[in-house]
Amino acid sequence: MGRDKARLPYRNGMLVEHIAAQVEKAAGSVCLVGAPERYRDLPFRAIADVHVGAGPAGGIHAALAASPAEWNLIVACDLPALEAGFLIELLEEAERVGRPGLMPVSPDGRPQPLCSVYHRCCLAGFERALRKGRLQLHAIVAELGLHARPVAEARWFQNMNTPEDWAAIAGA
Repeated sequence: MGRDKARLPYRNGMLVEHIAAQVEKAAGSVCLVGAPERYRDLPFRAIADVHVGAGPAGGIHAALAASPAEWNLIVACDLPALEAGFLIELLEEAERVGRPGLMPVSPDGRPQPLCSVYHRCCLAGFERALRKGRLQLHAIVAELGLHARPVAEARWFQNMNTPEDWAAIAGA
């Protein structure tokens, strides 16, 4: 993208503010994983990665390590179509299924570990993997035994990785 996706302008604010508002409505609180000094001006808590340079797996680990909650909604900051209602459904189903978490699977069959619900017991699995230098998120979550939930709408997971992706989403 060439710039901080969290700070992209979106709906009279920044993208991260929109995502945080949806997460807060669904889960009751928000915590951003990223350099706290970089997000000091934002109205919610930011925490640093424990395993610096470990990518998304490190971010999920940091979130789980910092959270007092049993169930944790983990959402990437580049999913602008997310809505609180969908996130609430994920949280409620995660608590009902009796598994260590719930991971949506998009219509094309791709698991979505960066829009999932993790029980705090998943922290140990992330810790083991990161201590061994294993960073591949899909491999780590495959070992956790999360409930795979098929989702009919791909729009929830439409993210942006290039300026062209962002232009298509922001212009929609």
